[in-house]
Amino acid sequence: MALIQLQSSILKYNKHLQFPSFSSIPHQRSTILKISAVSPNAQQLIQSGKVRPILPKEAGTAMEGEGYILLDIRPEWEREKACVSGSLHVPLFLKDMDNSPITLLKKWVHFGYIGLWTGQNFTMINDEFVKQVEQKIPDKDNAKVLVACGEGLRSLMAISKLHEGEYRNLAWLAGGFNRASDSDFPAVEGTEKLQYATIGGVSYYFLQLLILLQAVGKES
Repeated sequence: MALIQLQSSILKYNKHLQFPSFSSIPHQRSTILKISAVSPNAQQLIQSGKVRPILPKEAGTAMEGEGYILLDIRPEWEREKACVSGSLHVPLFLKDMDNSPITLLKKWVHFGYIGLWTGQNFTMINDEFVKQVEQKIPDKDNAKVLVACGEGLRSLMAISKLHEGEYRNLAWLAGGFNRASDSDFPAVEGTEKLQYATIGGVSYYFLQLLILLQAVGKES
């Protein structure tokens, strides 16, 4: 099941590569190519057994019973909506604060094609990611680290980076928090459900309408 989630995550991300307008943006194309390039490496690590895939429904047991540390690599604006209590946070992507004319043009195109619908900010890779993880989890040989993001895609890239950084007890949250149910983790903080924290922009309001219609349907 976890390997199916891995294949599904990679296929889901590869679909984004089919949008010419999106891939024509140099900054975003660079990010896509980086994630696309590490996906085979992450897949190989998981299939070889060097990285353990853990489903969301198994994550609570892995954390409480096996001592896994949950490493949340989502950007701050997603984590603020909902996060697992006690999890560590080191974002793999940061909001791009550059306001040069070229970057502002990229941001405008990004907003028009992606940001308006998803609510996602224009981002850049956190070059200090591994160093920041090392500060919070210095024991690379013994610490068990469960790497998680919203949809299980960005965490694949994080796993590759951490493995290259000599972390040897890594696990991947298969399918990400989007696949989690309300009872999968002992405690969750925030104003949203954990599985909805990645959703933003116009799509967020469609989600709220759907939830409302489902609630009305149950009452009628």
